[in-house]
Amino acid sequence: MNILGPNSHFKDKSRKLPDGLDGEGSVQVKLDPEMDIGNAKVFAVYGKGGIGKSTTSSNLSAAFSKLGKRVLQIGCDPKHDSTFTLTKRLVPTVIDALEGVNFHSEELRTEDFVYEGYNGVMCVEAGGPPAGTGCGGYVVGQTVKLLKEHHLLEDSDVVIFDVLGDVVCGGFASPLQHAEKALIVTANDFDSIFAMNRIVAAIGAKSKNYEVRVGGVIANRSKDTDEIDRFNKSVGLERVAHFPDLDVIRRSRLKKSTLFEMEDSPELTAVQNEYLQLAQNLWDGRDPMSPTPMKDREIFDFLGFD
Repeated sequence: MNILGPNSHFKDKSRKLPDGLDGEGSVQVKLDPEMDIGNAKVFAVYGKGGIGKSTTSSNLSAAFSKLGKRVLQIGCDPKHDSTFTLTKRLVPTVIDALEGVNFHSEELRTEDFVYEGYNGVMCVEAGGPPAGTGCGGYVVGQTVKLLKEHHLLEDSDVVIFDVLGDVVCGGFASPLQHAEKALIVTANDFDSIFAMNRIVAAIGAKSKNYEVRVGGVIANRSKDTDEIDRFNKSVGLERVAHFPDLDVIRRSRLKKSTLFEMEDSPELTAVQNEYLQLAQNLWDGRDPMSPTPMKDREIFDFLGFD
């Protein structure tokens, strides 16, 4: 009996993609060449769930805008809260907009799914399929398609994908097909570094067929970075920014504001400058990293204590 069902992609092992194609041995979909983003610098932000990717992405977008760049931020999380500190609200998603026109995308206007945020940052929330159905990769693909149709990508200098949690499937790895550099947000703890190791593996897999490379590690919500730095040295990564667990960052989220809108203080100025320096370094271009991820048991022993 075929427990996978009559239409399973896995029932016939002889039905695989030609050697060298993305998704070989899986049900991943190769990127449509027409969905190439173009000349913008594209960054995908990954990290363990709850690590502060949206805070990092939004403040990085604001920093790029402070450097005079035209920025587009794309939230790729079904809870669609990536851009709320930029827009001061939870904006409707691309899926919401498509459902409103019965998925006839030609009926959509730009203002139906793109919203201007702080300092001119353009904000899009991809949204996601209903729980337990569909694929996040499809949603990302439809979002990029819409943005290209409305000529928004060619009008951007920087595009930032803020991606849901850990990489557990090809769908949520799909922004790596579009990105030039992937940034990994982590804290100085076991779970965050374990997730970072898996993300490094996913980036490595995508880099065989796409241009994406690791752009660096961002330490977040951590006073110390000793475990992050020890892991980075072991696998070939580099920390490119450090944002301690500061109360001003927590308060900025509660105020629905970026850090560049908060009341001045020496502590805040230091964090703002760190974001501005990170944005400038990313814009100037950094040498890509080619880390070698650990096996699960290896990293468990590496980070564990006797």
